[in-house]
Amino acid sequence: MRARQDQQPIGARLPRDGRVDALRGVALLCIYVDHIPRDVLNAVTLRNFGFSDAAELFVLLAGFASMMAYGRSFARDGARTGLWRIVQRCGRLYLFQIGLLLATLGIVWAWSRHFHFEPRTLGPMLHGGVRALVPGLTLRAQPSNLNILPLYILLLGLFPLIYGAIRISPWFALLISGTIWMLVGTYPNLNLVNAFDGNFWFFDPLSWQLMFTIGAVTAAFMAANGGALPRRRWLTAGCWLFLGVAFLEAFAWTSYGFPNLAPLLLAPPDKTHLATLRLLDALALAYVVLTSGWSERMLQHPAGRLLALCGRHSLEVFSLGTLLALVGRLAMRTYGDGLVMQIAVNAAGIGGMLGLAALQERAGRASVAPAPAYRGGDPRSTSHAQSPA
Repeated sequence: MRARQDQQPIGARLPRDGRVDALRGVALLCIYVDHIPRDVLNAVTLRNFGFSDAAELFVLLAGFASMMAYGRSFARDGARTGLWRIVQRCGRLYLFQIGLLLATLGIVWAWSRHFHFEPRTLGPMLHGGVRALVPGLTLRAQPSNLNILPLYILLLGLFPLIYGAIRISPWFALLISGTIWMLVGTYPNLNLVNAFDGNFWFFDPLSWQLMFTIGAVTAAFMAANGGALPRRRWLTAGCWLFLGVAFLEAFAWTSYGFPNLAPLLLAPPDKTHLATLRLLDALALAYVVLTSGWSERMLQHPAGRLLALCGRHSLEVFSLGTLLALVGRLAMRTYGDGLVMQIAVNAAGIGGMLGLAALQERAGRASVAPAPAYRGGDPRSTSHAQSPA
């Protein structure tokens, strides 16, 4: 009887929370801007206001979405169907990654040929022929702006193990995941090699699996509690206090002519192995957003709804943003980073991503045909529309 009670919450349907989608939309837009080093909007992305940045939110919400989609599938349809859906999703992610790699190489090759300059980092891949592409096609070589989807593919491939641990106990899953994270923090060479430059993966999967697991456990907890996180005043106050200190530490005070107000003068926390401060910062930010009334009210505003659409169609929006950020970097390298170029790059990138999200949403709604009206006869023969899920 206990097993049945444990199984039901994990398999329960979790109402879609627009705040999760909007938070993911914010992360995607920040990733776009952060991928253009000379973009003036770099000053207002998440990494300037705390220890973490958009990558932590991206992985946390990827774990959340994986439990929503595939945790229900395992519980409702069985292991075979759940595994097959994960294989299909990993295959789709892989195709997007390879498409982004080939498009990146093609854009850089065409741009360098037209404007007569030598590529800085992609030169070995461009000049190495087909043999140089093999590490990229096998995900062993990852240029700097194409390293998030390989991490996502690997973590999603591990999701059945994470789900199995959560079925035993969410605390057991967190214990195992946290132990691996601490072990890798002690032995940082426990990482995969990036064949692109001979260094390790920028996002160590054995470290970042903790963020993914926390996201999955959060979704399971919310499914078991009516789709909401409990709002505790003491926890909210603690999160805001932590975020305030993180802001004082991370903000570039001296760059704007202000006195340095950082109280502790901490070094930037390690990103490759997901330092504790980065982990706590992302979790505090996610908690205050997902438990606040102001974030719900923001979804009633057109800007909030657009952000939610952006997060809902994250893979397509992320991919477009990655390519537009590449073009933006090349354009600024070629023509400079003056005001007109800044406006053009940001309007094209952010506008293109939001526009694609709106088009994807409209296309998705149009593809869901209404069920035909019952006109008599045997009602068992009446067909029904497919769910958009």
